[in-house]
Amino acid sequence: MEALACWIGVSYARSMERLTQDELSRLTPPERLDMIAQLWDSLEENQLPVSAAQKDELDRRLDRLDADRRESVTWDALKAELERRCP
Repeated sequence: MEALACWIGVSYARSMERLTQDELSRLTPPERLDMIAQLWDSLEENQLPVSAAQKDELDRRLDRLDADRRESVTWDALKAELERRCP
């Protein structure tokens, strides 16, 4: 929170206080995005809310990734085939 205090020129206790709309509006868009990123990164994996539908979609994508890996070729194999086809 100290960095945040430097950004907005406001000092406050280390406990989380809500910033006023005026304080937020004084932040540049990149500063606000950086604040969002810091807040997001501060969350632990088990603190992120994931709905059943989102979990199902993540599982589907992981299954697809595994299937794609089984059907893939290595870079060396692809490069060798390209070199044979395009000497």
